[in-house]
Amino acid sequence: MAEEAHRHTVARPSRSRWIWLGAGVVGLCGLGALRVVLDSAAGFSLPNQVQDLLTLSISVVVESLPFVILGILLSIVVQVWLPDGLLQRYLPRNPMLRRACISLFGVFLPVCECGNVPLARGLIVGGFTVPEAMTFLLAAPIVNPITIITTHQAFGFDDGILVARVIGGLAIANIVGWLFSLHPRQNTLLTPRFEAECRRPDDHDHALTRREKSLDIFVREASVIMPALLIGALIAGAIQVAVPRDVLVTLGTNPLWSVLAMLVLAFVIAVCSNVDAFFILPFASTFMPGSIATFLVFGPIIDVKMLAILRTTFTTRVLVQLTVVVALLSALIGLVVNFVA
Repeated sequence: MAEEAHRHTVARPSRSRWIWLGAGVVGLCGLGALRVVLDSAAGFSLPNQVQDLLTLSISVVVESLPFVILGILLSIVVQVWLPDGLLQRYLPRNPMLRRACISLFGVFLPVCECGNVPLARGLIVGGFTVPEAMTFLLAAPIVNPITIITTHQAFGFDDGILVARVIGGLAIANIVGWLFSLHPRQNTLLTPRFEAECRRPDDHDHALTRREKSLDIFVREASVIMPALLIGALIAGAIQVAVPRDVLVTLGTNPLWSVLAMLVLAFVIAVCSNVDAFFILPFASTFMPGSIATFLVFGPIIDVKMLAILRTTFTTRVLVQLTVVVALLSALIGLVVNFVA
């Protein structure tokens, strides 16, 4: 009886994950199908704002979903297929040096910010501390080689934008990691659901093959991340429709207001870090260099889409603190670039 009850307690959350995964997949596919049906429907059209909402939301999903899947697959590799403790074995023991090395992991993992969330979750499950995983999470999309190449193609070394982005992103990630390392109870930084996942007993996992573990992790992560991606994409699209961009453009020539305007723009646009340099390039003629650097540093770390996905891992209080700290540091970088340039 006890063994049968244990099997039921194991199976029940598994069914729940499949339901959430199905809901996320149906929602994402339904969003695209709705766009196709409306495009092919003769004599029927939605209001322009609704069409813009669908277009913008779908573009966020199309840009993000491949990297989310890649991030989940890399998380599976870290948790299941790599030898236990392999990544930690070669890291320095000094906490600051250790986080500095972890912040460079993104050089070898070309995944955008959305895909880095399941990968960071896998690092925590695999034994990394919360501040260490957070350091990786913040730095990885900026030191991603694809991001560096596209930024160089868009701006070269003009006005120090590329240097400010890479150095500033690494600095912010390590500062944030250090700040949260001072927290006396780091497990409380995580949501209760994910913290319980980190503490769950290994006896069930030991009974599974590697392939079964991989499938279990894929379903678990996808069931959490995909619904959050759908919600985040819809929120990002709605905000972009509601916020008039011409108001932001009029602020572009002021050293302070241009930086603040780009913080807002980066937050609401929610564009992928691999292509955001080309997105912001047309604004370079009207906005000051420091504001462009602020956009390129802040956007890959914090935006509405990312907050929706990060909420699967960190508490609301942590996300508020994270947003404030990253925004202040990103604005400081932009002001310094404006002063120097």
